Amino acid sequence: MTGTARRRSGCTLSARLLLGVGILLTGVLPDHAEEAPNSRGEALYRTRCASCHEGGVTRAPDANALRQFRPERMSFALMFGMMSQQGRDLSQREIQAIVRYLVGTAPEQQQPLPDSTCSERGPALADASLPRWNGWGVDIAQHRFQPAAMAQLSPDDVPRLKLKWAFGFPGDTRAYAQPTVWGGRVFVGSAGGKVYALDARLGCQRWVFDAGFGVRTAITIGEDERGMTAYFGDQRGETYALDAESGKLLWRRRVDAHAGAVITGAPTLANNVLYVPVSSVEEVLAIDPRYSCCTFRGLIAALDARTGEVLWRGYVSPPAQPIRLNEIGVQLFGPSGGAVWSSPTVDLKTSRIYATTGDSYLDPASTTSDAFVAFDLGTGRLAWSRQLTEGDAYNIACSSQYRANCPGTKGPDFDFGSSPMLVDLPDGRRALIAGQKSGMVYALDPDRDGAIIWQRRVGLGSTLGGVQWGSAADDANVYVAVSDVGMKAVPPAAAGAQKSVFGIPMKLDPSQGGGLYAMNQATGEIVWHAAHPGCGDRPGCSPAQSAAVTAIPGVVFSGGLDGHLRAYAAKSGEIIWDVDTMRDYATVNGVSAHGGSLDGPGPVIAGGILYVNSGYTNYGTAPGNVLLAFTVDGQ
Repeated sequence: MTGTARRRSGCTLSARLLLGVGILLTGVLPDHAEEAPNSRGEALYRTRCASCHEGGVTRAPDANALRQFRPERMSFALMFGMMSQQGRDLSQREIQAIVRYLVGTAPEQQQPLPDSTCSERGPALADASLPRWNGWGVDIAQHRFQPAAMAQLSPDDVPRLKLKWAFGFPGDTRAYAQPTVWGGRVFVGSAGGKVYALDARLGCQRWVFDAGFGVRTAITIGEDERGMTAYFGDQRGETYALDAESGKLLWRRRVDAHAGAVITGAPTLANNVLYVPVSSVEEVLAIDPRYSCCTFRGLIAALDARTGEVLWRGYVSPPAQPIRLNEIGVQLFGPSGGAVWSSPTVDLKTSRIYATTGDSYLDPASTTSDAFVAFDLGTGRLAWSRQLTEGDAYNIACSSQYRANCPGTKGPDFDFGSSPMLVDLPDGRRALIAGQKSGMVYALDPDRDGAIIWQRRVGLGSTLGGVQWGSAADDANVYVAVSDVGMKAVPPAAAGAQKSVFGIPMKLDPSQGGGLYAMNQATGEIVWHAAHPGCGDRPGCSPAQSAAVTAIPGVVFSGGLDGHLRAYAAKSGEIIWDVDTMRDYATVNGVSAHGGSLDGPGPVIAGGILYVNSGYTNYGTAPGNVLLAFTVDGQ
């Protein structure tokens, strides 16, 4: 880069930084943004953004969803956030024009929200008698099963569940962080970067912490000599420790230096060590043919829970090496990928930690992608791995019109997004069980280097299909929900068209996907199968059941992209409760809120209350921004 180019780049960055700070402080675009004609913004959106956001690309919300973002959120994303790679060649005015096109006319000045702070002091956080749901899977074995003493909700109670309170996340279109319940509080992150501590029974606010970037992970609570601590990760790869009583920051640590690193799975805490799974957005960055892809390696980082010091990093694959130039001469690297999307499982008996991994981003595919992996708990050394899909190299460029960075093999994109559940079998053996986007469910023997005990197909599988975000296990069965979401082409003028893949309008297929299975843990035999009851004539509906499953004694809960949360009898699969969350809500904090698709996190149950987040905009699914709490008869 020449000296002139360096100065020009520095000036642009400084100007962008000043503009970004101004937007973040005021919440509005500068006055001269009015000068940018709407047609200019639309043209830029069509040429720069629509191929992904209207092209059926996963993880890219469409224009209708983008319009629900605040302008400062969109501007920040293009300047410094997850879309900065795509926005790097855009001027300030061009960014403003795109945002103005999406936002439309300037919104009226919002009225200040009412004070939703709790008026009375809550119970002691350290009160061990209070019901709780900690982190992603309740326990370090990731069963997603809440015992009766903690659930305090019987099968007879479930049909009487009614809404008690709703809490809205300001300006968000996704409610993608699973709540944690501890000490009479609900701890929950948000896409807007806020972490809230709410009163578990009333929904009023105890404190709020601003991380600055989206917080998708569940919160993990731990206790040491300092008191109670809340741990979580954010969408820029930072891990945090907060005083759980006050929300005060204790420490913050970036656990991996890669620019695309993000944390989506909840940290797992054991013996004062915090085990943090690391994923990335490099699979999305690869869509830019100018991006020198791909160097990210999935990993688990072990941190001292008291200080945040990194004790070790256990990488899924070796460092990437140069492999070839893409068609425009940009250097590409491999192997890469193997992201760890979900919360890891700790095995104190053998001093191992287990995780499942995603696909590789470029060929050659790593032998540890799409796999179960085991690391030594003390050193981070890879003890064993078991790959279930070979040669799966894929990135988002393969689904776009800019295919320079697409691997030659273009794999099926069969990530594992589910935590492995560690269960005890009747014959004395143990098993690690998890489902894959391939539509397969696997049980592996952790004591024989991951030898396969059984495997069973429950879904067709696809980039958005199979088993997505997690299953649940009681003493006998594992409960598995199937996505297999479908898209179908429609005439361009047809109502309800939500996406356009290479110019072909698409919408969610109301006839494809969904279903819940109960499977014997020891054999994989199907005990029962409950089909999705169907979408009827509801526009934009999909029967896919992508969200994580949750179980209590006698009942299994599964949410769907149709916005419904359903409870199934654990013995038969009969639906005993069905609530449609896709509606507007009056909230305890005065935020305008509505529900949408249920995806990602599952419901959590503690102290007789069921909590669930509603809203997940993606590939045409329905946005939303609300946390809901249900109790028996709404009392």
